[in-house]
Amino acid sequence: MSRLANKFILIPKGVAVTVHPDYAEIKGHKNTVKIKIFSSMNVTTEGNEIRVTQKNKNLKKADPMIGTVWALIKNALVGVSEGFKIKLELVGVGYRAQAQGKKLNLTLGFSHPVVYDVPEQVTVETPTQTEIVLSSHDNQLLGQVAAEICSYRPPEPYKGKGVLYTGQKVVRKEAKKK
Repeated sequence: MSRLANKFILIPKGVAVTVHPDYAEIKGHKNTVKIKIFSSMNVTTEGNEIRVTQKNKNLKKADPMIGTVWALIKNALVGVSEGFKIKLELVGVGYRAQAQGKKLNLTLGFSHPVVYDVPEQVTVETPTQTEIVLSSHDNQLLGQVAAEICSYRPPEPYKGKGVLYTGQKVVRKEAKKK
């Protein structure tokens, strides 16, 4: 049996959880999220706790999915109550970012500017020209958007230039000697 099946998830204040036969609906002040529940699982709420268990104790296929659904519900609870943030840094001479509504204009050393269309559920801010702050209630979508922005100019190992997550360290290589 999964270790997470023995644990419960605390529901934060201001969040409402409704369990339906095939999905769980989580409502908070930021947004509403629906999590799919597999037919081999039970999701129950007792007071301010949520438990995820399997219906048939002998079914081995349901055991790994309990941890997955447990983590999805936990992330949804955090997302609708607090939200998630990812900070990116632009390192390089002339690298700039500018947020204009739902578009992010990036100058990354190419001959043309890069314009990234930000999805509806994600908000983007640029406190300075070299910082990007992404926030959303959906952790998976937020990580996907950050990875797509980083893929335009991944950090290179010789000069360390590129789009990096805040706090990311680039392992530098020594330049070729003549």
